[in-house]
Amino acid sequence: MDMKKVTSIKVLLILTLAVVSTSCKKSSSSKNSSRATGWQINSRDGGFQYNTNFQEQETAPGLVFVEGGTFTKGRVQDDVMHDWNNSPNQQHVQSFYMDESEVTNLMYVEYLDYMKKLYPPDDDLYKEIYRGILPDTLVWRNRLGFNEVMTENYLRHPAYAEYPVVGVSWIQAVEYANWRTDRVNELNLQKNGYREINQTEMDPDNYFSTSRYQVDPSAYDNGETDTRRNRNIKVDADGNETNVYASKESGVIGPKYRLPTETEWEYAALGLSELRSFNLYRGRKKYPWDGQYTRSEKRKIRGDQMANFKQGKGDYGGIAGWSDDGADITNAVKSYQPNDYGLYDMAGNVAEWVADVYRPIVDSEFNDFNYYRGNVYTKNAINEDGTIKVVTSDDVVYDTLSNGKVIARNLPGEILQVPVDENETYLRTNFDRSNAVNFRDGDKRSSRYFESFNDDETEEGDTDAETRKMYNSPKHSITRDSLGNIIREYDRGNNRTSMINDEVRVYKGGSWKDREYWLDPAQRRYFPQDMATDYIGFRCAMSRVGSKSKSKTKSKN
Repeated sequence: MDMKKVTSIKVLLILTLAVVSTSCKKSSSSKNSSRATGWQINSRDGGFQYNTNFQEQETAPGLVFVEGGTFTKGRVQDDVMHDWNNSPNQQHVQSFYMDESEVTNLMYVEYLDYMKKLYPPDDDLYKEIYRGILPDTLVWRNRLGFNEVMTENYLRHPAYAEYPVVGVSWIQAVEYANWRTDRVNELNLQKNGYREINQTEMDPDNYFSTSRYQVDPSAYDNGETDTRRNRNIKVDADGNETNVYASKESGVIGPKYRLPTETEWEYAALGLSELRSFNLYRGRKKYPWDGQYTRSEKRKIRGDQMANFKQGKGDYGGIAGWSDDGADITNAVKSYQPNDYGLYDMAGNVAEWVADVYRPIVDSEFNDFNYYRGNVYTKNAINEDGTIKVVTSDDVVYDTLSNGKVIARNLPGEILQVPVDENETYLRTNFDRSNAVNFRDGDKRSSRYFESFNDDETEEGDTDAETRKMYNSPKHSITRDSLGNIIREYDRGNNRTSMINDEVRVYKGGSWKDREYWLDPAQRRYFPQDMATDYIGFRCAMSRVGSKSKSKTKSKN
C-alpha cells in the first residue's frame, strides 16, 4: 500500500478519535450533571433542584436597565447655597434597574386598594395599618393660596392618574416598595406554575411575603390540592405535582424593589451611557440631558423646555403658549424627553426620595464602591422551637411619628426582624454592629470632642456628651395616653446646633417648585423621613444579579 495513503489513514483515524473524545467530554459535562460530583441535577427521584437554564435577570415591571460604571459624584461648579455638601469624588456603581418614571397616583392608589381589602380600616384591629399608608393630601394647602382643588382631587381623580404621587413620606415610600416586591414575586410564581392564588379570599395573617416564602413556602399551602387553590408546588406538563417549591435556586424569585441609593440616583440621572466627552466623565455635565441650557437644542423640538421647574418669581411655567413648559404644578410623567438611559423626569416635576441618611460629607475615603449610608442589619426572629417567628394580627407594633401619625412597624404574615447580635459580628472585620448609620461620622468615636465625653448632667437634662456631639439636633417627644390622645413635648433648649440626625433622608432633583439651580443631579438636600411635602415623590430601583452588561450575557449564550 502506498505510504502516503497509510499516513492519510492514520491522520484521519487520529482526528476521528479526537472528535469522539471531545464529544464524550461534552456529554459528560451536561447542564444537568454536576461537574463537582457527577450526580444528576433536577432528577425526578428527588435530586438537587437548580435552574441550569437561567439566562439572565428579567427586567421587572416598570423598570429600565442601567449599566453600572464609574463616575464623578458631586459637582465642581460654584456652590451658591454654600452648603459644601457635594464635594466631587470618584465612585463606582454596580448595574441596577430603575423605574422609568416616578411612582404615579394610579400606581399608589392600586396599593391603597389592595391594602384596604387586606386590612379593612373599619376593623379596629387593622385601621391604623391602612391609615398609616395614606398620603398626606393636606400638603397642598397654603395659607395665602387657593389650592383646595389639589387637596381634594390630586391623589384619586383620573385626571391626575399619571401624575407623580406626592404627600408620601420616606417611610411610606419604603413600605410601598416592600409591597410591590411581594406582589410582583407572587405573580412570577403564578406565571411559572408554582402558585395559584384566589384574591377573593384574602387572609391578613397569611399575607404573601417573599422573605417568608423563601424560608417556609409550605406555610402558604391550605391542603386543598384537589382544586389547587393557593397551591405553591410546581406542576409539570402532565398536571402532576412535583413536590418542588420555588427556592432561590429556581431563579423565579427576583430581588427586592427598593429606593435607589443616592449614588445610584445621581449616576442614573446623569445618563452617561452615550458618553463621548472627557469633561462629562470628569463630572462637568450639568443636567440629565446634553447641553448647558434648560431648553432643547434639537432641530425638531428646539426651544422646548426639557423639564418642569420654577422659572422665576411668580413664574411656574412661563407665558402661556409656545414658550410654556406645559405645567404649573406637577405634570404627567413622560411629558418631557428621557435621558440616555430612558429615564424620565430625573430633573423637575418632583424631587425624589433616595435611601440614604443625610450627612454633609460623603466618606469616599473609606468606600468608593456602591456607596450608601443607612445600613441597619437584621435577621429573622426564631421561636424557642427553632421555627421562624411570624407576625400575627395581635403582634403588630405601631410607632407614633414626630408628626403624630401612627404607622405599623411590621405587618401580619411577615417574618419578625430583630437586630443582628454578637453571634453575627464576632471577629468580623467588615461590620461590628447592627446599626451602621453613624459609622465614621456623627458618633462619639468620630467627634472631635471624643476625649471630653462623660456622663455629667447639664442643664435641661442633657448629658455633656449630648451637648457636644457632632449632630446635636432637637429631641421632641410625642406619646399617646391611654385614650389615644397625643401628648407633645417640644425641645426648646438653646444648646441644639443642628437639624441633622439619623432620621433625615436625602432627596434629589429639582421639582416644579424649585429654581433651575436644583436641576443639577449632584444637588442634595434633606428632609425628615416621617414627613411629606407637595414637591417630593419617589421612584423604585432594583439590584441586578449576574453579569454587569446585558449585551455580554447574550453574546455568551
